[in-house]
Formats: sequence, structure tokens, C-alpha cells
Amino acid sequence: MNFFLSLCAVALGAYLVGSFPTGYLVGRYCGIDIRNYGSGNIGATNVMRLLGKKWGYTVFIIDFLKGWLPVFLVMLWKNNHEMIPPSAPGTLAALATLIGHSFPLWLHFRGGKGISTSAGIIVGLFPGSFLFCVGSWFLLFLLTRYVSLASITAAITLPMTVLLFYFLKKENTSWPSYLQEEDWLSIFTSLAMAGLVLWRHLENIKRLLTGTEQRFEKK
Repeated sequence: MNFFLSLCAVALGAYLVGSFPTGYLVGRYCGIDIRNYGSGNIGATNVMRLLGKKWGYTVFIIDFLKGWLPVFLVMLWKNNHEMIPPSAPGTLAALATLIGHSFPLWLHFRGGKGISTSAGIIVGLFPGSFLFCVGSWFLLFLLTRYVSLASITAAITLPMTVLLFYFLKKENTSWPSYLQEEDWLSIFTSLAMAGLVLWRHLENIKRLLTGTEQRFEKK
């Protein structure tokens, strides 16, 4: 029972950390409700477009840490407990954090699209996949200047690389464990994360298909 309550505390704590509305609070500090301007999103991209690089980078860093910190802490806690599957605490914290960011209680469940927070989660839970996701993001962004397309591509890259590491680990028992722990739950989590990001970008996908999506232009 105590262990079950511990997992409930992990999920609740991760949700609350993830639900911290960084972009909204930055907007309020600057005198606007960010939800009423630009794309209406409280994420780093909309903040950067409207309030400049300083605030955009601030939102990105805090949202990134929101994703990384709960996973990092719960993985330290996991070392004192035998888990089956091993990724269970980390994946629980990851999904709860991402849900908190996307559907924060404080903003009537209208949050961000989860890219910055997902990046932090990937560093904490899937470090071996991080360079692949970041590389695909930058490649698509530099080629197209579409933040949404770059984010969608990075989201799809995540489960593909997690599956790749899973099969590599099965073929090679000496595969270094620090790259990332691969099991069926981590694969499911990567798919769930990608699915949530894609779902949150449905409007962007429609605009990409119709050619009306806004590019991120240099200023």
C-alpha cells in the first residue's frame, strides 16, 4: 500500500510541476494574456514571437526543466526499489508531467503543446534518443522554418529511436545501460508522448496541408 501511495504521489507531484504555466505567467508579467495573442499557445514559440527572444528562451528553459526534473528525481528514487518493468516510475512521472503541461488545472486545462517539456523528459528518460530528436527538429526547422513541422518530426522520431535501441539492446546484452532503459513500457510511453504531441498539433497539420501555416521568420 505504501508503495502504491508513493506512485500516486509521484504522479500527482509530476502533474503539478508540469502544470506550472510558465508562458502564461511571463505574459502576465509583461502585461498581456498570451492566450489572446498570436497562436494563443502559452509555449516558448508564441512567447518568443510576441515578447522577444529573452522571454522565449526563459519559457523554453523553465518548461524544459519541468520535464527533466520530475523524471530525474524519480529515477534517483527508483534506485532504492526493484521495479518491474524498470522504467515504470520514470514513465509515470514523464506522462504525468506532460499531461500537466498540456492540461493545467490552473488554466482550465488549456496548456501548451509540450515540445519544451518533452525535450526535458527525453533527456531524463531517453537520453540515447535525444540527439536524434534534436537533430531532426533542427534539420526540418532550418529547411522549412516551420516550428510545428520540426516539432511533429521530432515527436515521430522519438518512438522510432526508442524501438531501435530496444532491438539493439536485445541483440547485444552488453549494451550500455546509461543510454536508456528499454522495455515495453518505455516503448508505450514514447508512443503516447508522440501521439499527444501530434494531437496537440492537429490544427498546425491542417494549416501545413493547406499552406497557411505561419513560418518562424528571422527578425
